[in-house]
Amino acid sequence: MTYQPPWWLKTAHLQTVYPALLRKPAITLNIRRERLATPDNDFIDIDFCGEGRSPLIILLHGLTGSSQSGYIKGLQSVFWQQGWRSAALNFRGCSGEPNQLARCYHSGDTEDIDFLYRILRQREPETPLAAVGFSLGGNVLLKWLGEQGSNVTLSAAVAVSVPLVLNICATKLDSGFSKIYRDRLLLELKEYLDTKLNYLIGIGHHEEADKIQRLGDLSSVKSFWQYDDRVVARLHGFEDVHDYYRRSSSRQYLKAIRVPTLLIQAFDDPFMTPAVLPTPDELSPNVILEVTPGGGHVGFVEGRNPLKPKYWLERRIPRFIAEQGFS
Repeated sequence: MTYQPPWWLKTAHLQTVYPALLRKPAITLNIRRERLATPDNDFIDIDFCGEGRSPLIILLHGLTGSSQSGYIKGLQSVFWQQGWRSAALNFRGCSGEPNQLARCYHSGDTEDIDFLYRILRQREPETPLAAVGFSLGGNVLLKWLGEQGSNVTLSAAVAVSVPLVLNICATKLDSGFSKIYRDRLLLELKEYLDTKLNYLIGIGHHEEADKIQRLGDLSSVKSFWQYDDRVVARLHGFEDVHDYYRRSSSRQYLKAIRVPTLLIQAFDDPFMTPAVLPTPDELSPNVILEVTPGGGHVGFVEGRNPLKPKYWLERRIPRFIAEQGFS
């Protein structure tokens, strides 16, 4: 099953921007939100779709996204139609309500997906499970799979548009038209921190609020190199941005993955360069790397009619999962 960009959406930037800004909502789904208390006295919100004890798929969104992102809702709709349940994890502070600690989420933070997985396995030890991650969520997923090796029982995993080598991606976003994405994401991240700070002060969590205040004025931060050094590294125990990128990049974990995994990357992804792609000897026998010529970043729009776009990922992902005997 190969991806072919439609005649009306040929370039990487159009592929990236169109679904992010113009995608219409999927069909209305019956979503049940559950709040899970985490071991560090915080919480994560999970949006479940589907009923019963049918197979269940964990979904992980990208940077500044949420369970409301179009690519998440679209997959939940497709899975529901196939009789599969889904559980969309909102990373901390992404569910519409700030979390209660200064810590946020980042590309190498695998604690929350592991916590969710353990909860689901405890509740339903025999239920077939799979997982899908996009962009940052894909990096988290691949890193977690590599860390866990044979310690997880998943039928399948899919990761899409993954920043496999974080320093290369951070540098790429400092060049050309990609700076537009960088500036938009940095603005959203700064707003996320401001909202969290005001919330923590309002609920009297002054010690946590102080951790954010000590980061200083972030108005001069203009790149991910700066943001990840000033914010992510300081809040999450890394020595500096270099330590964060080195330890959190997922490419180094691919060899240790024991779950059947499909990695989908677009050669023209404006968030990265082909230099992030792994060589065959870096892949576990369980990992299939599928590189498409086009598709942009979490784009992969298809269809002949611009008024009725379709999304190739919503065909490719369910097909791969089904091929692994997911039922």
